[in-house]
Amino acid sequence: MRAVAVVGSLTSDVVDGRPPRPGGAPFYAAGALRLLGRPALIVTRCAESDRPALLPRLVAQGVPVEWVPSSATFRYRLDYRGEERSLVVEEAPGPWQPGPWLELLHGVRWIHVGALARGEFPPAVLAVLARGRLLSYDAQGLVRPEATGPVTLAGAPDAEVLRHVAILKLAEEEARVLVGGTDRAALASLGVREVVVTRGERGSLVLADGEVEDVPALPVRTADPTGAGDAFAVAYLVSRGAGLRPAASARRATAVVAELLVRRTR
Repeated sequence: MRAVAVVGSLTSDVVDGRPPRPGGAPFYAAGALRLLGRPALIVTRCAESDRPALLPRLVAQGVPVEWVPSSATFRYRLDYRGEERSLVVEEAPGPWQPGPWLELLHGVRWIHVGALARGEFPPAVLAVLARGRLLSYDAQGLVRPEATGPVTLAGAPDAEVLRHVAILKLAEEEARVLVGGTDRAALASLGVREVVVTRGERGSLVLADGEVEDVPALPVRTADPTGAGDAFAVAYLVSRGAGLRPAASARRATAVVAELLVRRTR
C-alpha cells in the first residue's frame, strides 16, 4: 500500500537563462521520496505536448507516477541572486477538476498538495483529497496570483481552503504576506493544526500544540535551491505520518534537503 502521495503540476522552468527543465512539487518531492524509501505515488499534470519533455525525467526518479492531461503547462522563468529570486509566470493552466484521477489515491493515507497558485485546487477538490486523510498544503496556493507575469505575493488566509488542511507549509515571505510575521500568535491565527515555515539558511519554524520551535538548517552551499521547499514539505509529511513529533520531523526534513542539495552540486 502506498501510504503517501504528492499531487501537483509539473512545470517547465527556465532557471538563470539555462534551457528549460522540469520543476514543480512532484519533481522535487520525488527526490525526497526516493531518499526516504517510502512507498509513494505522484499524481501530476501537464499539457500533452509537454509530456515527452517533462514526464520521463520525473519517472526516471523511481517513484510511481500517474499523469493527468491538462490544457496547459505552468511555465516559469526564475533568476537567482543568492537566496533572492525573481519569478515570472509565462503560462498557467486552469484549476484541477474532480475526475477519475481522484480514484488513483484510494488507500493513500497522507497527501501533500503542491499548489502553485491561488485557485489551482478548489475547496471542493481539497475536500475530497482530505476525506479520511492527513493533508499537507503549500501556501503558494494562497499567495501566488493565478495570472501570468511577474509574481508578486498577495492574499489572505482562505478559510474555505484551510479548513481541509492539517499541515500548512509556508516560506517566510509567505507568512509575512498572510499573517504579518512568524511569531506564535500570527501563525496560530491561520487556524491550522500544524504550520511549518521554511527560512532558507536559517532553518525552519514549527508551530504545533500552540508552541513554536526553531529548527536550525544544515550548512549547504548551493547556487540553485529551487525545489528545496517541496522536498522539505514531503519529507516532513512522511516523517509525521511515520510517528515522529513535529520538531523531529522538521529536523529529518532538513537533513533530507541538505543531502539532496549536496548531490545537486556534485
